Amino acid sequence: MIAIASSVVADAIRRKVVWVVVVFAAILAFVIPSLPSYGIGVVGAVFREVSIALMFAASFVVALALSSTRIPVEVDRRTVFNVLSRDVRRWQYVVGTWLGMFAVVGVTVLAFTGVAMVVGGFTYKAFMPVLLEASVAVWFEMGVLMAFTVMMSTRFGTVTAIVGALAFVFIGHSIGTLFSANPGGTPWYVPTLDMFNVINPVAHGNGYGVGYGAAMLAAFVAWCGLLLVFGSALFEGRDL
Repeated sequence: MIAIASSVVADAIRRKVVWVVVVFAAILAFVIPSLPSYGIGVVGAVFREVSIALMFAASFVVALALSSTRIPVEVDRRTVFNVLSRDVRRWQYVVGTWLGMFAVVGVTVLAFTGVAMVVGGFTYKAFMPVLLEASVAVWFEMGVLMAFTVMMSTRFGTVTAIVGALAFVFIGHSIGTLFSANPGGTPWYVPTLDMFNVINPVAHGNGYGVGYGAAMLAAFVAWCGLLLVFGSALFEGRDL
């Protein structure tokens, strides 16, 4: 699986997918001067909101570009047979592919966060390490998104996988509103991606606690584990 993951990372570098983060980092640098001056402290919160939004957008583009194309392209080009013929199980191929994508997106998110922290330090004289907490949440959510998209791509083409991924993200973030009137909030058994939305505590507070981070990690592992199991089963039953 490590060899497969390394191949995915090398392919991402060759395709220059990660360079998307450079574009968004440049956008961030140009957006900063136009931020409204709401007063000391508040403008820093606005900057963190913009940073997290652009961080999410940059990683979303990279994640979708990688996860929706890798398996369909390898199946169409029949290069997948070279891998599977080397005593590699199909589930290992699926999980290894996801691991490589997860690593690439992790580097992308970390690089963007570093740029945001440097820009914030120079512009507002504040280092803002709390953005690292947001980067972890974004990375986890992208991991879940890629697990879903990889699952879709084991049976469907790129376009269908992208449409499915967009629907997955929309439903995952909007389903919680159905329980907004519930005094107890969204029940624990309802799957929602809002667990990874940490804009309020990061941009307007001091970040989230260890307990919330542990719950977020548990949700990430559960989501990815379930989706990769389904994806492996679908790919195992596919007639290549």
